Amino acid sequence: MRVLVVGGGGREHALLWKLRQSARVTALYCAPGNAGTAALATNVPIAGDDVEGLRDFAARERVDCTIVGPELPLVRGITDMFAAAGLRCFGPSRAAAALEGSKAFAKDVMARAGVPTARHAVFDDAAAALRYVDEVGAPVVVKADGLAAGKGVTVCTTAAEARAAIDASMRRGVFGDAGRRVVVEEFLAGEEVSFMALTDGEAVVPLQSSQDHKRLGDDDTGPNTGGMGAYSPSPLVTPALERAVMEEILRPMIATLAAAGVRYRGVLYAGLMVAGGRAKVLEFNVRFGDPECQVLMLRLRSDLLDLVLAVLDGTLAGHAPAWEVHASACVVLAARGYPNEPAKGDVIAGLDGWDGGVVFHSGTAAREGTVVTSGGRVLTVAALGADVADAVRRAYVGVRRITFAGMQYRRDIGARARR
Repeated sequence: MRVLVVGGGGREHALLWKLRQSARVTALYCAPGNAGTAALATNVPIAGDDVEGLRDFAARERVDCTIVGPELPLVRGITDMFAAAGLRCFGPSRAAAALEGSKAFAKDVMARAGVPTARHAVFDDAAAALRYVDEVGAPVVVKADGLAAGKGVTVCTTAAEARAAIDASMRRGVFGDAGRRVVVEEFLAGEEVSFMALTDGEAVVPLQSSQDHKRLGDDDTGPNTGGMGAYSPSPLVTPALERAVMEEILRPMIATLAAAGVRYRGVLYAGLMVAGGRAKVLEFNVRFGDPECQVLMLRLRSDLLDLVLAVLDGTLAGHAPAWEVHASACVVLAARGYPNEPAKGDVIAGLDGWDGGVVFHSGTAAREGTVVTSGGRVLTVAALGADVADAVRRAYVGVRRITFAGMQYRRDIGARARR
């Protein structure tokens, strides 16, 4: 089969790495890809959010299946457009992708589904949002309603911080149109867990648990980012908690959408806050997480393409993905200046000769025989291990081989799981 992967980050590199292991794949394409994906697939110079260009390419090249990595093309309706052209595309429809495209919409569906989440209020008017903060006090979390590249969530420990976050989002427009509406919600204490499942709109099949590290600095300090590292599995997700997440969160969400005439096909990602053995939803994403996808692809033993086709065919019931018993971990290497104004064009050294794991490329480009930085999150260094501690140790061995100017990374990935 001829398969196109949409996107150019570490998640997409990991998907291609896994797809390359399938005997059913005859050709792989990646749009737009990066310096790493070029070793596994034919990079196509089409932006990931150019849905018309992607559709035309898939039709012209007789692509059998397209797998969408990032959220923006899904929110823009790429799967609907492909379906109208008779093309198969893995990912939720535009209506279903609103779960990530609008936090207010996601909260509404959660309320109808009876899904546990934080108390909240939605505001289109900054003055009303500021009054609400004065009423409820801090700590609170201020979230841009729309897509903000993982940077639209501000955890505010004081009312002053909350007022500043509201002003920045709604009045100064730092997140553009995505922040003109905000959700202000109660701060939930606990530990975050990423829980993903595949669904064809009826059957819901869980994937392995993982834990992301959102903050830039060690000990969860600094600004939120798109993710600085991850590990799998999370010791917080016991069999009892997994059953609760499936029965109280994921299946009710799919059923509630279906009752409203929206059939959800693809990956449903629940960002959870776990405390006292119970989980509440922080957010929903409508695709594989990044960097969680990287640690999951290392552990997945089943054929990824088989699972994708089962989702598209509506035959997911009865599928049970096989997993490595080993744990996995990854460390993200970021460019100097990330997450605000990442530098580009710095030469990367040390990419060759390490056989202890896999280096997935994100913000990289090829230039005159070298690989250079071209984005904020540059590389994801991932490894398997006997347990999380061993996987983390192996990943950091790979990290220490790589250098580029101003390289940033966290040194405490997986610390909580290793206690």
